[in-house]
Amino acid sequence: MGCMFSHLAAKFAFFPPSPPTYHLTKNPDGKLSAVSASSSSTFPAAGDSSIDVRVVKTRRGNKVAAFYLRNPNARLTLLYSHGNAADLGQLVDLFVQLKVNLRVNLMGYDYSGYGASTGKPSEYDTYADIEAVYECLQTEYGVGQEDLILYGQSVGSGPTLHLASKLPRLRGVVLHSGILSGLRVLCHVKFKFCCDIYPNVKKIKKVKCPVLVIHGTEDDVVNWLHGNRLWKMAKEPYEPLWIKGGGHCNLEIYPDYIRHLYRFIQDMENTTTKSRLKKIWQEIRRRDESKGCCSFKLCRPKCPSCPKPSCDCGECGCCKCERLSLKGCFSCCKKPSCVGCCCPKFKCCNCFGKPTYPKCSCWKCLKCSESECCRSCCCAGCFSWLCCCGGGKRKELKTRGGETTVAKREG
Repeated sequence: MGCMFSHLAAKFAFFPPSPPTYHLTKNPDGKLSAVSASSSSTFPAAGDSSIDVRVVKTRRGNKVAAFYLRNPNARLTLLYSHGNAADLGQLVDLFVQLKVNLRVNLMGYDYSGYGASTGKPSEYDTYADIEAVYECLQTEYGVGQEDLILYGQSVGSGPTLHLASKLPRLRGVVLHSGILSGLRVLCHVKFKFCCDIYPNVKKIKKVKCPVLVIHGTEDDVVNWLHGNRLWKMAKEPYEPLWIKGGGHCNLEIYPDYIRHLYRFIQDMENTTTKSRLKKIWQEIRRRDESKGCCSFKLCRPKCPSCPKPSCDCGECGCCKCERLSLKGCFSCCKKPSCVGCCCPKFKCCNCFGKPTYPKCSCWKCLKCSESECCRSCCCAGCFSWLCCCGGGKRKELKTRGGETTVAKREG
């Protein structure tokens, strides 16, 4: 049943223009050109070095047509995955406008079975297509994932999120009228099918870079709720653009589209690895503080030596490890300095992670819940401090003629 639904969804997912709106020809110099089927115009024009026409072979044996548009002032590259009813011949003018207005290099490609690409379109072929084009960007143009923004429109959100989930240092992702999954477009279901196509609802959780979602409020093909949920599920959501009155295929004509997209590109240009990490730390701290626990999740009971969760100091709920050690501090604390610990009586990293306690100079005392007993024991020079920590046994300090002894009392 699941495979039947998957096959049905695939039939409704791909509508390549027939006949294609362009074809490829080889120039005398060996380079490829694209010829429009409607106007017979050729691009790139003679002597124009700003556009490269390429054919890329995929791991599934198909040959994919791709256009690379250069911008000499660009710092980032946009990899564009188009919708299900267009090919590159219809998108060249849009690519030129995006290249100029956004000040980016742009790589667009046709899926297998679209335009001048060979094969037949399918979900897994589109995954192989975008992987091959990304490899071409790396090898032929020297574009790393740190300088790459993935752009997916409609069905193109599927291969876009597939690749984005595999690139941990990607600069950004744009989802234009994106889908939650293929079957959710057809049936408006909320549950999962084992053979659903383009399960973006799962893959977006693996994307580790900023995600911009653009969607029209009057989209009658992919409901606005798809975009809204994708935005809410993103780990690092960017301010979304909900175009009031926008449909499925006309968002580019709205002024807010290019304006908001340009701002996103500028923010991604100004984003460095250091600033991204700082932003992530701030977000983690904000979430933890909203839950009322230590902002660095200090000494949670994931430590194997913790017998039970409790708080030694008795004044806060953040310190949940009853038995602390140097190893435990490193394994529990997210950073060695732990400056922002919310416990007023506990400074966890005084010396390379050693916990200290104001009442005692011996950091091992924190392993004992009877802090007064430990304090007396350690200050008296007794090194068998573990005696007060188990089985209800306790040591009490007695002084006889200036000599300090320790007496044992059964609890």
